[in-house]
Amino acid sequence: MPYVEWRGSKCRVRWKTGKTLPNGKPEYDSKSGFTDEEEAYNYGLDRESDVRNDRYISRRDGSILMKDYCRTWPDTLDVGHLRDKAIRSMIRLYIVPRWGDTAVGDIKPSAYRAWRKQLKALPNVGEKYGEEILTVFSMLMDDAVDDELRASSPVPKGKRQRRGRYKKKPRERKREMRIEDVHQLACNALAFWGLDGFVFIWTMAVTGMRPAELYALRRVYSHPAWPTSDPLDDPEEEDGTERHAEDLERYGPELMPAVRVQWQHQRKDGELQLFPPKYESRRTLVVPPFVAELLELLLASHDGEYVFRSISGGLLANANFTYHYWRPIADGREESAEFERVRLGQPQLVVSRRPLPEIPETVYKGKRLYLMRHGHKEWLDEDGHSRIAVETRMGHEVAGVEGLYSNVTTGMERHIMETLQARWLRFVVTLSPDWLPPSPTPLPVDLVGWMKQQVRAAQDLLA
Repeated sequence: MPYVEWRGSKCRVRWKTGKTLPNGKPEYDSKSGFTDEEEAYNYGLDRESDVRNDRYISRRDGSILMKDYCRTWPDTLDVGHLRDKAIRSMIRLYIVPRWGDTAVGDIKPSAYRAWRKQLKALPNVGEKYGEEILTVFSMLMDDAVDDELRASSPVPKGKRQRRGRYKKKPRERKREMRIEDVHQLACNALAFWGLDGFVFIWTMAVTGMRPAELYALRRVYSHPAWPTSDPLDDPEEEDGTERHAEDLERYGPELMPAVRVQWQHQRKDGELQLFPPKYESRRTLVVPPFVAELLELLLASHDGEYVFRSISGGLLANANFTYHYWRPIADGREESAEFERVRLGQPQLVVSRRPLPEIPETVYKGKRLYLMRHGHKEWLDEDGHSRIAVETRMGHEVAGVEGLYSNVTTGMERHIMETLQARWLRFVVTLSPDWLPPSPTPLPVDLVGWMKQQVRAAQDLLA
């Protein structure tokens, strides 16, 4: 039973916590500041009821400060290195500055709601990033409950989290991906980057690969060498040998040309490394014949390990691709101009070492490169392909019974390849003779001759 003791004009109640101290004596908890003895006694009875019903959180346990709990909590998570880095960053920048000096057990739901509102009003926190911060905080509080530092989480769950004024989530305005716009992007990439850029744009448009997967696409995983050249170098792919045997029967220059998405480039501790693709979505992507031919031309023009090289010939993943490549390609830029400078006291007229022609802007001005991946799915949906074939190609898993029972067949993949090729042929016959823009460097292949062959093939087929 609890007992009450007076100290001056205030009284304190003490009760057993159900735990035992190292010396064998029972552990007590207490609360002071009462002016009414009966009120204090009833408070102690309520705490002992919590102890008996396994609801009690010791004031001593709940007094751990958030900054101390946050110091060790990330080490308990089993996530990828990029997610781990992001979580630690959100804790350091937003959670600890607000809650660091607050005891874990003292965070109230009302205080959380006020912080959530303030967080979303910050100019440097977008809608999506703000939700990620709140998700991390919710995980923190759920684990604090499991660690018996709190009785419940201050973050509302279920219907309670939708309390307040309804606000429609903003969605990015998109326009359909037209093949004419993709061709303009490819021509801009040719003028700015060279043959690698031209093939890069078309490969992304017809495969929907994520940018990091394209950066890490190696020769041994690309048509025409793959699947014969498959190094089987992924230790986490348990069925790699069996998968490779099936690939040899299904894909290849004489069967269906394809590329294998096995790796992506990411940085860990400042070092560029190969990692499995997002969600471990290893997959094989058939490509239409025209892209297969472009890949053959590109790979015959260099002997590098990676299919797509940077402008300087190095790793594409080392470049700030969005800023240094995508923005000039999508937004356009002015023609390289001569400029004056003073060197050693003498004025000089300087010409760019890599002069570029004027590059026109496209409908993707100010838009993300990732929208080309979205556009690829639009093409597949528009051509009426099955959901399992589309989602698998995008690197997604179809949940439930549908995903369990479905399978991507050879016929499904061949149909995807044929519809993408048909889309290209319908477009290529409309091109004008002067379609080829100037390249910043001499092209290592006869791209004009290749395009003429494509036009003749399209005319013969559609005649």
